[in-house]
Amino acid sequence: MRVMAQMAMVMNLDKCIGCHTCSVTCKQAWTNRAGTEYVWFNNVETRPGLGYPRTYEDQEEWKGGWELNKRGRLTLKAGGRWKKLATIFSNPKLPSIQDYYEPWTYDYETLTNSPATDNFPVARPKSLITGKDMNVEWSANWDDDLGGSKEHASRDVMLKGIEDKVKMEFEETFMFYLPRICEHCLNPSCAASCPSGAIYKRSEDGIVLVDQDRCRGWRMCVSGCPYKKIYFNHRTGKAEKCTFCYPRIEVGIPTVCSETCVGRLRYIGLVLYDADKVLEQASIEDEQALYQAQRECFLDPEDPEVQRAAEVAGIPGDWVEAAKRSPVWALINKYEVALPLHPEYRTMPMVWYIPPLSPVVDVIKDTGHDAEDHGNLFAAIDALRIPVEYLANLFTAGDVETVNKVLRRLAAMRAYMRDINLGRDPDDSIPAKVGMDGETMYDMFRLLAIAKYEERYVIPSAHAEQAHALEEIATECSLSFEGGPGMYESGPFGEGSGRPVPVAVENFQMLRDRQTSDTLAAPEDKSTRVNLLNWDGKGVPSGLFPPKPDAQPDVPDAGLTGGTGGQGSHPPGDRPGEDSGRGKGA
Repeated sequence: MRVMAQMAMVMNLDKCIGCHTCSVTCKQAWTNRAGTEYVWFNNVETRPGLGYPRTYEDQEEWKGGWELNKRGRLTLKAGGRWKKLATIFSNPKLPSIQDYYEPWTYDYETLTNSPATDNFPVARPKSLITGKDMNVEWSANWDDDLGGSKEHASRDVMLKGIEDKVKMEFEETFMFYLPRICEHCLNPSCAASCPSGAIYKRSEDGIVLVDQDRCRGWRMCVSGCPYKKIYFNHRTGKAEKCTFCYPRIEVGIPTVCSETCVGRLRYIGLVLYDADKVLEQASIEDEQALYQAQRECFLDPEDPEVQRAAEVAGIPGDWVEAAKRSPVWALINKYEVALPLHPEYRTMPMVWYIPPLSPVVDVIKDTGHDAEDHGNLFAAIDALRIPVEYLANLFTAGDVETVNKVLRRLAAMRAYMRDINLGRDPDDSIPAKVGMDGETMYDMFRLLAIAKYEERYVIPSAHAEQAHALEEIATECSLSFEGGPGMYESGPFGEGSGRPVPVAVENFQMLRDRQTSDTLAAPEDKSTRVNLLNWDGKGVPSGLFPPKPDAQPDVPDAGLTGGTGGQGSHPPGDRPGEDSGRGKGA
């Protein structure tokens, strides 16, 4: 048994309202430079629908993920080393700009400078790639709320085999939202596809990152990822992806998408797994058994044997304690209501989902019956085959029974808690019908419905003894210097980006303190707060940035007002949170 730690996420799809706040805040935090106009590391899809990029789930077309060869061994669906070598200069299995969308802006100058006329001036869309006028025909999440329509749903790959059972009339169809980020898989096919070895999985927490110094833009990783969550920046010539906001994770802060999620549907926690089991479990022939096979890779942090093995593996004791309190571990293995996205890809994804129960409840409401009664809910789940089969195609490789089990547990929880909330005696026969007891069901309700911040995000901080190694890795991966390979203008992060800024745990210390303090500033810091209302806008306010060890107090460093300006103009650590992680392909 070789114990390793993995940061993971669970999303409750019943809570997603499709607001795209996660997409917007992720893009604002990590993409502020040319070439990232249509990258969405975190997108929200309407299902049934085409997804983003379009039809990314059609692996017969895109050849992503793993498959078993004739000898029962795992091989990349896109081919091995020799096939990659033969197509290394012309990779045919890549999403085109049409599968994403052509980024555009508007001719705002026409609006602002147009003379007074009888006709209202129009700002025409202009391509950010060619600079020419264009017609907007597709965009990210273009099929929002039209996922169940005939125009888009008919092309949904997940409807294969159940087309004749799906009702397409507007008042009879169903839809739900599916937020997606990089899966940070235990068996990442993107890393195995990279000829340069630029993609790696951190041994500390399992986060998958891109070494931008090693990346040569072969784009094999884009083909190899079955979720199409690696993005090729057409301006820098480098691959980029979701980094699970690792600089925030290192100091115990959740990812930006989780922090800003309106529905509070995301849970982040640590799980322990047996690395020696991954290959064996991913190679199981029966695709519908892969969900259970991955669960068997996870280790019980309460097991004394696992705790001893974790200590031998160098996993800190507080990390093991965090694994015990992990909401991800609880939702996957204790309550058994979270499911992986497309386990049949054999990458062992670590972003799991609680399937939506809402379509079932809505159907009961439409019949005029009590939608919260457990008898009605159970009967509806058995009869409502269309969404259950669709969910099974998404989360269990077509295994309807497993999805049925999850939906029955969620339905039982609703019925059980209604009695309690109405002041009636709880009916323990309801949880018994789904293999649970009343106390466990109540704990599951607390986690899914009213969990506090510290219960939804159980993230152990990185240790001081790990900080130097993490900083070295980040600095080596940085391309934020003038004339860096594949760069243009003044640097990789837009105009004005300068010398490399190392990523260290300390950079985010101030951010964590600010977010976890009861006041805007801790009492000991109030005397040093800077009042920007009294600043005249010239120079740098005294005390805004901490002085360097060799600088005089309250004397701004020359680099703060001179040089190229922009993000790279400040010493490392002076602007906590900014630029962190960018060098890893944020």
